[in-house]
Amino acid sequence: MLAIGGFFDIWKREVHDYVWVIFGSAGAMLLLFEPFQMTALYSTLFALIIAPVAIIIWRMGLFGGADAFALIALAIIAPQITFSENMVTPFTTLSNAAILFIIPLLVNVIRNIISELRGENIFEGFEESTSKKILASVLGYRSKNPKYGFLIEKTEGSVKKIVLSFHHVDNEKFSQKSNTWVTPGIPYLLMIAGGFLIQLVYGDVILVGISNWF
Repeated sequence: MLAIGGFFDIWKREVHDYVWVIFGSAGAMLLLFEPFQMTALYSTLFALIIAPVAIIIWRMGLFGGADAFALIALAIIAPQITFSENMVTPFTTLSNAAILFIIPLLVNVIRNIISELRGENIFEGFEESTSKKILASVLGYRSKNPKYGFLIEKTEGSVKKIVLSFHHVDNEKFSQKSNTWVTPGIPYLLMIAGGFLIQLVYGDVILVGISNWF
C-alpha cells in the first residue's frame, strides 16, 4: 500500500482515495480471520486513536489528505505492529516520520553549501540578515527550474526578500517561477513509509531515546 501510494505521490503528487479504501477495507476484513477476534478488534480500535489526530493535522495543512488516510489505513491493517521488543504506540509511525523529516533539511543545507563552493551567489539581489539567510538555507534552496516547491521569496521594488511563512499543502500551488528560492514540497508518504519500517524493526525512536536517557 505504501509503495503504491509513495509511487503516485512522487510521480503526480496526488494519490487517489481508492488506494486507502481498498487496503483499509482488506485490513478490516482480515479481522474476521483472526483467531482472537476481540483482542484484535480492541487493538485496532486503540490504534485508530491516530485517526482524529491525522485528520486535524491534514486540515491544518501540515500534510496532505493522502498522508492522513495512509496513517488511518495502517492503523487498521497493522495496528502497532513491530518485530522489535521496544514499545510502540498509535503515534509511533507518525513520530518516526517526523524525525525522518530532518533528512530533507540536511539535503537543503548540503545543496546550498555546494552551490556556494561553486562560486554561485545564491542570495544575489537579497537584502536580508545573516540569521534569515541561514534559516532559508535550511528550509529551502535556490532552484533554476522548480517543479514541486513552494515560493519563499518576494520582490519589494528592486530588492528581494525571503518570506518564511506557512504553506498549506492542499491549498497552495507549486511555484512556476524560474531561478527562485523555494522550499521543497516533500512527498510525506515517503516519511510515513520510512517511519513504519523503523517501527517494524526498531520501535518508537523517541520513546526508546527517552527510556535510555532516564
